[in-house]
Amino acid sequence: MKTSDFIFDLPAELIAQEPLPVRSASRLLHVDVMSGALSHLGFRDLPALLSDKDLLVFNNTRVLPARLFGQKQTGGRVEILIERMLGHDNALAHLRARKSPKEGTLLLITPDADSDISDLTVRVTGRQGSLFVLTPESGSIKEMMRRFGRVPLPPYIDRADNAEDRERYQTLYGHRDGAVAAPTAGLHFDQGLLDQLDAAGIQKTEVTLHVGAGTFQPVRVENIADHIMHSEHVEVDQACVDAVRACRERGGRVIAIGTTAVRSLESAAAERGEVATAKATIQPFHGDTDIFLYPGCEFRVVDAMVTNFHLPESTLIMLVSAFAGIGTIRNAYQTAIENRYRFFSYGDAMFLTRRAAR
Repeated sequence: MKTSDFIFDLPAELIAQEPLPVRSASRLLHVDVMSGALSHLGFRDLPALLSDKDLLVFNNTRVLPARLFGQKQTGGRVEILIERMLGHDNALAHLRARKSPKEGTLLLITPDADSDISDLTVRVTGRQGSLFVLTPESGSIKEMMRRFGRVPLPPYIDRADNAEDRERYQTLYGHRDGAVAAPTAGLHFDQGLLDQLDAAGIQKTEVTLHVGAGTFQPVRVENIADHIMHSEHVEVDQACVDAVRACRERGGRVIAIGTTAVRSLESAAAERGEVATAKATIQPFHGDTDIFLYPGCEFRVVDAMVTNFHLPESTLIMLVSAFAGIGTIRNAYQTAIENRYRFFSYGDAMFLTRRAAR
């Protein structure tokens, strides 16, 4: 497969710049993979697509206020994006400056891009690939984010973050701090819809995948099999494994809320079994994953997913194309564009089932 197979033309005005006033007011494109039919629904219609035998799997990560501003002792400005915490307080970060800071450089943290310095400082103490290791010298990384951190909105949102984003760029159920990007399929769930799912007897479980900034990076090689996937921290615990097995036993579907939940579940089953049957070998998984799901890959656990619309040439559009079929996704995206759906993080959603029956 070529990266160019995953290009599509998207009018700029369809990139959602603001969240809707009500989370569940988003639209939902139901893609029936078996028949090819497309149905235009509201997100509040999701319960009608589910059975009480099904299992919904949510990613409980929470977005950190991970964008910081700093200044070198020489006066040069630096923008910092914390990618992940390392141990108790060191951090791995992206740094953007006119000249990349060298190891040993002291950065003075500032309230914003144009402000004077504060009493918080951090030193560049190493590199891991394109990322920088930061060690605080006065204060802590967590204090820096608490006092001066900004919501790290995606690069295609062409505005500064605001007070509303601190709440709306989080899922209602997220409680594990660690992500720099939201698991956006979960942004559509408000408390009323969650209560409705509970009343209908729909079972739920959670995984944790701390989404990194690499989720926004396009694939830059022509042959997608040559792409080196970024790594993200995942936790799939025994309770989730038990819930998946119970769902299989009662004949239900495992439905991932977002591609991050898909990657978590498939990482927990990778290379551990052939296909996900009642005897599937999904096991607890705690660690980093760089799983890359693209057309030709097999899905061992997930039967259906709720997902937003993804960037062209991204690993996520490749994932959904592997799941539902390239032709199906091309048709769904073109239909969404023609019907003026809102795209990307603050946009609308799709409900997809697997391309082939298990």
